[in-house]
Amino acid sequence: MSFPKFLLGDNTDYPEAIFVVHTEFPRFIINLADDDVEWLEEFDKNDEKELENEAGNLFQAANDFYDREIERYKE
Repeated sequence: MSFPKFLLGDNTDYPEAIFVVHTEFPRFIINLADDDVEWLEEFDKNDEKELENEAGNLFQAANDFYDREIERYKE
């Protein structure tokens, strides 16, 4: 079984937070309420350069995923 690329995360200790978990490399958790990101990977210099180019796209994809999920809940 494979896991979805993104997951919603909920925690009652953080009632204002909107967590989205990215499960593929580079793994991270983003709080969409304040754009705080926790990386779940360690990066070398080559990864950091690639990440600079890719991070914005990944964060946008996380936002798009959240918007899509919320629309589906409304239906």
